Amino acid sequence: MTTSPFGLRYGVEVPFEPPAAWSEVIARQLDHRSVRSYRPDPVSDDTLTALIAAAQSAPTSGNLQLWSVVAVRDDERRTRLAALAGDQDFIEQAPLFLVWLADLARARQVTTELASGAAEGADFVEAAVLAFVDVALAAQNASLAAESLGLGTVFVGAIRNRPLEIATELGLPPHVFPVFGLTVGHPDRLAETSVKPRLPQDAVLHHEQYDLDLQTAHVQTYEAVLNAFYTTAGLPTGWINRVANRFGTIAGLNGREHLRQALHSQGFQLR
Repeated sequence: MTTSPFGLRYGVEVPFEPPAAWSEVIARQLDHRSVRSYRPDPVSDDTLTALIAAAQSAPTSGNLQLWSVVAVRDDERRTRLAALAGDQDFIEQAPLFLVWLADLARARQVTTELASGAAEGADFVEAAVLAFVDVALAAQNASLAAESLGLGTVFVGAIRNRPLEIATELGLPPHVFPVFGLTVGHPDRLAETSVKPRLPQDAVLHHEQYDLDLQTAHVQTYEAVLNAFYTTAGLPTGWINRVANRFGTIAGLNGREHLRQALHSQGFQLR
């Protein structure tokens, strides 16, 4: 018996019988896991070029392409970035750290210098939303591409804990904001993590209209499934507590309660 990718993703072991709607891309997506331990082998320039090409092939609203990325390989800079991102040492260990940016600077430059416009529309929340969506789609494409090449990745949201210091470290101009990082490298197979179960589909898939009343039962089911996974992995249990710790107090934001001010400091007006 082979465990189904669907079973692993939802924490239920069932015989593997691919559904009619099935492809190797879906199999790769279901096999995603966060990798936080890497071998020292470098990630080649050719590989980086392929990852960025994959990222640029993601959808982008109106073909505006409101994102950029900084590839960091320098050991000392990765060490400094790791410290700014909550002392996460796997950032130092990974040979490549990609910092993904919401980038309105290029669009402003095109508007004001090449088209002689005023860039008034770039000061509204809509522009920031477009940039954040664009960069998320691009980065996910790059992550999937990396995994298809046998590399491991993990997203690092903690760079938003101290975004202005990250911006200084990377030399970001006004109107460019660091959204998250992505470590890329060859996994240390002995330390590679397992596929982590997600909420049941009934918790996230609504038909025709949203139904909040059913969420409690789905969350309780998920709590039991994930606790079993965490216990096997030797990790602290409690997804409900994890959510509550993040949103229950301001302290759970780990400095990100200041993001509005940081965005303003980088030139995002958010009208």
